[in-house]
Order: sequence, then C-alpha cells, then structure tokens
Amino acid sequence: MARSLRLSVIILCMTTALAASGKAAERIRLSSTTSTDNTGLLAYLLPRFEERTGIKVDVIAVGTGKALKLAENGDVDVTLVHAPDAEKAFVEAGFGVNHRTVMANYFVVVGPPSDPAGVASVESAEEAFKRISESGSPFVSRGDNSGTHIREQDIWKAVLGGLPTGRDWYLESGKGMGETLTIADEKMGYTLSDSGTFLKYSDKVDLKMLFVKPSDLLYNPYGIIAVNPEKQPHVHYEGAMKLIEFMTSAEGQKLIGEFTDKYGNRLFTPLAGKVE
Repeated sequence: MARSLRLSVIILCMTTALAASGKAAERIRLSSTTSTDNTGLLAYLLPRFEERTGIKVDVIAVGTGKALKLAENGDVDVTLVHAPDAEKAFVEAGFGVNHRTVMANYFVVVGPPSDPAGVASVESAEEAFKRISESGSPFVSRGDNSGTHIREQDIWKAVLGGLPTGRDWYLESGKGMGETLTIADEKMGYTLSDSGTFLKYSDKVDLKMLFVKPSDLLYNPYGIIAVNPEKQPHVHYEGAMKLIEFMTSAEGQKLIGEFTDKYGNRLFTPLAGKVE
C-alpha cells in the first residue's frame, strides 16, 4: 500500500515536471532599428520587461525600412523605429496601430579629427554637407533605407537638389550604423550617425563629432507601433501592447533616461508616450 502510494506520488511529480517543461514561454517578436541594439538599450530594457510580464522578446535589429516591412508582412508583433514620416505612412495605411513616441536623440555629423572639409565651423547641417561635397572628402552613407539613411537623403536633397549617388567620394555601405562608422574611419571620411550609437562606438574609431548643433532637421525621435491585428490576425497583439505600455510607462521612461554608456553619457532623452 505504502509502496503503491509512493509510486503514485513519483508518477504525479514526473507528469507535472514534464508538463511544465513542455510549456513554451510566451514570446513576442520586435523589429527595431539597429541603434537601439547597437547602443545596448534593448539588452538593458528587455530583461526588466520580461521580469515584469514573463514575456520573452525576440529582437530583429535592422534598418527602419526593413523593420517596418517586417511589421507590414506580419513577421513581427511590434516595431520600434525612427523615421516619423515613414511611421505615419505605415499607420495611415492600416498596418500599425497605437503608435507612441518613446524617446529621442540627435543626428550628428562625424568625421576625421583633421576635418578636411571644415565641418566643425559651420552653423547648419546643410552647410556641413555642402562643404563635404565641395571638398570631395569621402562620405559613407548607410544606403540601407534606415531612419538615418532617410534623414541623410533629406539633407542631400536640400543641399544638392538630389542625391550624390555615383560621385566618386560618395560611398554606400549597406550596413548598420556601427559598421558604417568603421568604414568611415577606414576611409578617413564623414558620415551621419545618431548620437547614441556614435557615443557607444567612439572608443573604437578615430572619428569626432564635428557638427553637433541641435536642430529640427537633426532631431531624431523614436516611435513604437503595434502591428494591426485586423491586418495580421496571427500577431501577438496583447503582448505587443504590454511592451508598448512598458516602454512608455513611468518605469520604462525612467530606465531610458538613466541609460548611459561607460563614460556616463546619456544616449536617449525619454519622451512622454503620446498617441499619434
């Protein structure tokens, strides 16, 4: 009798353990711009979110254009990007819902310490790009339809009336921000970077922030958007909304504001989450 009881208890324990081990953790998929990954922000924030909710987040870090395309196709549940016009178009087309502004930093023009184009002495981003063009100094574009690339194209169009594609000093990396900074360093050239990624990589390259004046043109806000479940019924909408709520909550905003690089530089300014 006692032996039979012990056997029953063992079987029950084994069954419970197997059931627990077979239960998959709840997961959501996030497409995000490379800057949030390169800076270490997501590695800093997401464990807190997972601890609070029990939801694991699988991150796909790509340029903003690719991140939005993944969301449009329903390959992710939520996206975190930095191209306001593209974000607006994405929502207006019905692909995304519950857009919130999360944080911001600035774009900066970086280049070799010798600054052959004289970028450090100018008063506007347009003038900085004009001097680079006139000097024929190498300029490395991301060339990947990222938020940074989109902003760079806007500046070139304002300066030249079009893009400098095909000019011998204009190079396209097709890479993320970190790799583009490395190429600019190797070429002793210039590039446009978000300030957060540059500060994170500044000890790995011999480049300087040469134009750092805040302006509307260089303002770099980040938005988070849930994929529309009416367009993509299979998405984990509830999980996506939990991540959006966390990122825009008092706790999430405080964590973003406290996030620094190893030198103590704050890489992002938290913004009150607002409905767009």
